[in-house]
Amino acid sequence: MKEADETTGPDRHAARPGASLTEVAGLFLKLGTIAFGGPAAHIAMMEDEVVRRRRWLSREKFLDLLGATNLIPGPNSTELAIHIGHQQAGWAGLLVAGCCFILPAALIVTAFAWAYVRYGALPETARVLYGVKPVIIAVVAQALWSLGRTAVKTKLLAIIGLAALALAALGMNELALLFAAGAVAASVSWLKRKRRQLKTARHAFLPAMAAAFLAPAGAGATVPFGLWPLFLFFLKVGSVLFGSGYVLLAFLRGDLVERWGWLTSAQLLDAVAVGQVTPGPVFTTATFIGYVLGGPQGALVATVGIFLPAFVFVALSGPLVPRLRRSAVAGSFLDGVNVASLALMIVVTYDLGRSALVDPLTVSMALLSAVLLMHFNVNSAWLVMGGALLGLLLRR
Repeated sequence: MKEADETTGPDRHAARPGASLTEVAGLFLKLGTIAFGGPAAHIAMMEDEVVRRRRWLSREKFLDLLGATNLIPGPNSTELAIHIGHQQAGWAGLLVAGCCFILPAALIVTAFAWAYVRYGALPETARVLYGVKPVIIAVVAQALWSLGRTAVKTKLLAIIGLAALALAALGMNELALLFAAGAVAASVSWLKRKRRQLKTARHAFLPAMAAAFLAPAGAGATVPFGLWPLFLFFLKVGSVLFGSGYVLLAFLRGDLVERWGWLTSAQLLDAVAVGQVTPGPVFTTATFIGYVLGGPQGALVATVGIFLPAFVFVALSGPLVPRLRRSAVAGSFLDGVNVASLALMIVVTYDLGRSALVDPLTVSMALLSAVLLMHFNVNSAWLVMGGALLGLLLRR
């Protein structure tokens, strides 16, 4: 009862209208340094700091901003930080909040990448990653379970999800798959409300679907590595990626491993492992990959490329938040994208699992991690560190 009073009474009327840039910077530097556990944990920490402790926003406003991040591509927790900064300190706050939330994680990941490049072949490092990799499989599987229960709301979405899973397994282009699934869900929603315009809808919809499904699964020959192609690749990913940050794996594997050969599957899994060990956005996996491929310049280029769209989307969508959240068609499109994202995640998790679960010990570590995550809500960061320790102790 007390909690309800705090959030519906004082929270609503006592919210501070603004904060200084120094306050915004201090808060998000702190969160970017200690925010382990993925987007859900980041958002919970932001709510505690911004709504309960500092009263910068009412709970209603905080939920509005959180809802807006689900309707645009990009990393949700990072975009929420950018939204809060904009609300509190205008355009300068938008830049400061986002940069301060990203910077600590990017620097930490860069340090890990430097050590990986320099010492990655040493037995100690191999032993650490041996223990971490099965934990990562469990973390992704737990995310799939929790997201799936939320995303598959109707029979239509279940059908779209199963179709997307089959097409993803057959190698359909990731972007085409996401947008095709969103288009199907949005079109059904639109047709239910516009039955008299069925003929017009069909003519508008079929060409888009044909283009999506005809997109080649292995589009493009091998692309030689360079900083500019690296920037453009991560700019594309940051511009179109809906859903959890773990969906990033599907895009990385499809282009960087299979099509262009810039990374090996083992390097990709190592990058994901480092992203889990460190705090902040999962998207800083791009920082690690950029360093491995192109040194400090590559790390900078990849980081800027993948996070730049988030700033642009927040700046553009902020004024449209009320309309977007009320749109049934936009919501249906997002529902379709989300179930397709889960399908991509399942395929990637299966492929990565074959590289990580190599003996009875790693299988047991993955199963134990899954139990601790799902039934005891153990923070994934602690499990990753525990996996690293076990790898050091048990791996010969």
